[in-house]
Amino acid sequence: MTSWAEAYAELLRADGAGRLAGEDLERLATAAYMTGREAEYLELLERAHRAHLEAGDETAALRCAFWLGVNLARRGEIGPANGWLGRARRLHDQSGGEGVEAGYLLLPRIFELEGAGDWSGAAELAAEAVAIGARSGDADLVALAGHEQGHVLVRDGRVAEGLKLLDEAMVSAASGELSPIVTGIVYCGVILACEEAHDMRRAREWTATLTRWCEAQSEMVAFTGRCSIHRAEILQWQGAWGDALAEARRAAERSLRGENRQAAGEACYREGEVLRLRGQLEAAEAAYRRASEHGCEPQPGLALLRLATGDVDAALRGIDRVLEERAGPGERARVLPACVEIRLAAGQLEAAAAASEELGRIAAKLGSAALAAMAAQCRGWVELAAGRPREALPPLREAVRAWHELEAPYEAARARESIGRACGALGDEDAAGLERAAAREVLARLRGSGEDPHGLSGRELEVLRLVAAGRSNRQIAAALTISEHTVARHLQNIFAKLGVSSRTAAGAFAFEHDLV
Repeated sequence: MTSWAEAYAELLRADGAGRLAGEDLERLATAAYMTGREAEYLELLERAHRAHLEAGDETAALRCAFWLGVNLARRGEIGPANGWLGRARRLHDQSGGEGVEAGYLLLPRIFELEGAGDWSGAAELAAEAVAIGARSGDADLVALAGHEQGHVLVRDGRVAEGLKLLDEAMVSAASGELSPIVTGIVYCGVILACEEAHDMRRAREWTATLTRWCEAQSEMVAFTGRCSIHRAEILQWQGAWGDALAEARRAAERSLRGENRQAAGEACYREGEVLRLRGQLEAAEAAYRRASEHGCEPQPGLALLRLATGDVDAALRGIDRVLEERAGPGERARVLPACVEIRLAAGQLEAAAAASEELGRIAAKLGSAALAAMAAQCRGWVELAAGRPREALPPLREAVRAWHELEAPYEAARARESIGRACGALGDEDAAGLERAAAREVLARLRGSGEDPHGLSGRELEVLRLVAAGRSNRQIAAALTISEHTVARHLQNIFAKLGVSSRTAAGAFAFEHDLV
């Protein structure tokens, strides 16, 4: 299989040897995009647009103008973006205003309605674009408009409807029905929407699919940064903090290579989150600062960092300001748990209780298991702070059960820590001691070096335990949201570090040394 870098080099040589036709210039533009040369991609699309016009192919010229406008708008270059989109509309009007292009030209209007918060209008227009794509047999348009419609429905609180559309779009991407750039757009858009819906299971499943696609695209740069951001968040969620940190740093580097500063900022924010949880507060602050420099709001992490350093007033100012700016339920749900924690630390019990209740309402509306677990945990914290330890225990135990099902060890440990406080307040020191010890053990492991005495990383330990349990490489990949290629690489490292040569020997070593 030819890599994207090889395709780019070959097409560039052909371009240097003689003038390429418009269709070949589009191919060269795609190869430039996929290898992270976004500025060159835009220049080549302009050339392709002119070549199509000279050849009398106005439909192909319209398509180039559309993609120029969309990508310039994403980069924040609104004037040039509007100019190219206006040219695309003029070409469309000249051709009679019919055909699949009409559906593509609805997409910028959908984005405008989303920006204005008109969710129902955006969803209706997206459905119209899907219908045009279906009538025309254009899989790219159906997937682009369909995944956008699903995203809008999620933001409007119609989560179940939205997720169905997102899954449908993702199936088109995963089955290879779409063009390369559209495939990447759909993958990243769907996973982002799953995260906004706080559906971590679905995000984890689709991130594994995206990872496999990225690994199959030899020497691709585009989308790999975004893929690593999603993977970093899921690894953090699963407690593989060392791997999450490495993935976040890789994401920042990849995103900058691909000229995507927004994605680089999100990667730096994720790096800051992992560092904060590990207790490396100075390094976390530096990561949050880099996130801000790249245009990413470093909240609520920065407010929690201020709380960790004892500056409760600064934490309050930060969390209150960002909460005022968040309007959608999914956006507010990302901030409310930190809001509860900070307000409790400030002694603002009523305000903390109100934030906890709002989180509970959003969790019920969105149907998110993760939000439901967090809402239960926040209720327990509020009851504890109010001096009602007996009433705190049921929601805290509910949270622990949910976190275990969701494979979120850090949050489960925090909930058990709170159960220990409640039991201690009720005079049951035996139960309190057990809960605290269990929580301390998990937190120490998560915040430690990430390696065991045999030199295995946290992720290698996870792979080894699953090998010892008799899982195949495919089953391990699915369980850990990584590719089978990555599993095989981890196994090679494990065999080398343990001095064994087979899965059976590695499993036996794990049992003999109490690593299971």
